[in-house]
Amino acid sequence: MKEWSDKSLLKTFPNPIKRKYKITHIAPELTFLGVKNQPDFARIAVTMIPKNTIMDLKSFKFYLKQFRQCVMSYERIINVIYDDLMEVFDPISLKIEMETNPRGGISSLLEISSDELTSQNL
Repeated sequence: MKEWSDKSLLKTFPNPIKRKYKITHIAPELTFLGVKNQPDFARIAVTMIPKNTIMDLKSFKFYLKQFRQCVMSYERIINVIYDDLMEVFDPISLKIEMETNPRGGISSLLEISSDELTSQNL
């Protein structure tokens, strides 16, 4: 099983809008292999204020699909996705929220952000 990501799967489009705006993409079924090599499931929400490029959603779907064969902890996968999106899209700001399905009766909510992104900051 691989333990890395292929960010070349992510494709961009030119941003058609020059003013600041916030966009959120939600993937309700992120699947990956946890550290015990057992399947894990999560909902992921990616919120960004784009700069020069925007995300091709089909490529994002294929990018996320690659994690089905990756062995990663919750903490690692959200950081890998964050680093890849920051490098490929270079947004003004980026926030990722990930909520895992319960395992052993406990679910986890993780968040990583380039800043304290709130609607008041826009």
